[in-house]
Amino acid sequence: MHRHYATVSSTSKSNAEPQRIAILGGGITGLASAYFLSKDLPKAKITLFEASPRLGGWLHSRSVDIGSGSVIFEQGPRNLRPTMPNGLITLNLVRDLGLEDRILMTSKNSVAAQNRFIYYPDHLVRMPGPGSSLLQNISNVLSEPIFKGTISAALSEVTKARRPGDLQDESIGSFLTRRFGSALADNVVSAVFHGIYAGDIYKLSARAIMPSLWAIEWRNNSIMKGLLEQAFGGMQPIATADLNLIKTLQSQPIMSDKLEVVKKSSVFTFKGGIGELADRLEAKLDESDNVLVMENTHVGQIKLGSNAVGEKIQMNAKEVSNREITNYEFDHVVSTIPGDKLASIAPTINLSSLSRTSAVTVMVVNLFFSSPDILPVHGFGYLLPRSVPFEQNPERALGVVFDSDASIGQDDVPGTKVTVMLGGHWWDDFDAYPDEDEGASMAKALLNRHLGINEEPRAIRVSLQRNCIPQYGVGHEARMEDASLRLESFKGRLRVAGNSYTGVGLNDCIRAARDVVKDLVNGTGTTGLESFVGGKKWSWFKREELKI
Repeated sequence: MHRHYATVSSTSKSNAEPQRIAILGGGITGLASAYFLSKDLPKAKITLFEASPRLGGWLHSRSVDIGSGSVIFEQGPRNLRPTMPNGLITLNLVRDLGLEDRILMTSKNSVAAQNRFIYYPDHLVRMPGPGSSLLQNISNVLSEPIFKGTISAALSEVTKARRPGDLQDESIGSFLTRRFGSALADNVVSAVFHGIYAGDIYKLSARAIMPSLWAIEWRNNSIMKGLLEQAFGGMQPIATADLNLIKTLQSQPIMSDKLEVVKKSSVFTFKGGIGELADRLEAKLDESDNVLVMENTHVGQIKLGSNAVGEKIQMNAKEVSNREITNYEFDHVVSTIPGDKLASIAPTINLSSLSRTSAVTVMVVNLFFSSPDILPVHGFGYLLPRSVPFEQNPERALGVVFDSDASIGQDDVPGTKVTVMLGGHWWDDFDAYPDEDEGASMAKALLNRHLGINEEPRAIRVSLQRNCIPQYGVGHEARMEDASLRLESFKGRLRVAGNSYTGVGLNDCIRAARDVVKDLVNGTGTTGLESFVGGKKWSWFKREELKI
């Protein structure tokens, strides 16, 4: 457990600067929230509560000794995309933390960026992209079974009526099948969302997860018409909140030459793995005079109460090493724990809308082989769609990352590093999950079947990430609007941020931390979920108008 506080209590400069603030959860959102608060409110006392013995949440990079050297195994997220606008928030944070010299960048011209595969039905299929000529891409689309019917489906999409006006949401699978037929959804798109959400496209919300396409269909009566308009310099949608953020970023100082190059990369990570981001945030919080970090501490209950001074958030917590329950009072609380956990510790209001956001479990198997040229192809890796025959994927794998291609420069020993991801929504009904030995055997069997790899790995690590990726099911935005309205009963003293709400990616979480802190400091907003109230607001722009 870390303990660090200024010994002399401080007084706020104004009523807008709260004295005592709690952060629930020590994952990337919680760490970033505490860091932003410590900078923006240097006189506030900030306490971060984390139930586990370590900080960083799903960010976990492990260095594994291999003979005279070592390799980095990522047990969770492994890279960041410098996309606009959320990725720019992350790059600003990287600059503030002094991590610029630790960056490992994957160029858009690299083999990992240009070669991405889907396994269907019994072999790897390279997705069309800039790494091949136009003729090669056309030949691939015309010859591979995975693309059968996609051209005719795209052409006929423009003739289909847009959705009924009373249709508030539907699954991604339903949305794309309605517009393009089932082949594209089942064979291609389901693979993509196995890689992002480890989820079932027939349960995930189209409105929440594909908001731009949802808006394009309504405005243009057709997705293809809207995309073609964009391709020729026409109008495209952007969330109004994102537009305002981009304008703010445009007014900020120019980034260093190093980060300007990173902005143009495909993805980036760090020399010691993506976990360096969490480690550096933790180190900065340890150095801060106004932050107390409490690990191994479970928050029991949270409610709005009052004392002689006024209304406060009252909560209790218990350290693992201490049976005694400690009561606390805070001016503000920022909850970054999963929504269902918050609902369970805030019994004074009905947050059932948060309880309905489920999460999937993923088994991550990292393998290192001594042979440096063991892969039959090179690229970022491959994903598996829902339509792959069971005999080709009895392990229920989601995808395989070719880490040796995707993260060049992390390891100092020659060889081949890959990561196999198993489970996700396929394991939703499992009473028990495979153990480490079973997971290792499943991963090796999959690599043998798909890639012909029968070499025994030099090193292997298996980790089960329970309930790691929230699933934004159909109706997600409506549920978040309901939750926001109910959280208003805390009168702006309880706010939420994190991957249960506005995005599951690292950039999304860091953006959520920035937004919730900005609103708290400025006295704007009340819940962290205001963007859902009344539906997402859209603006339309031409791409050349918004360049950072």
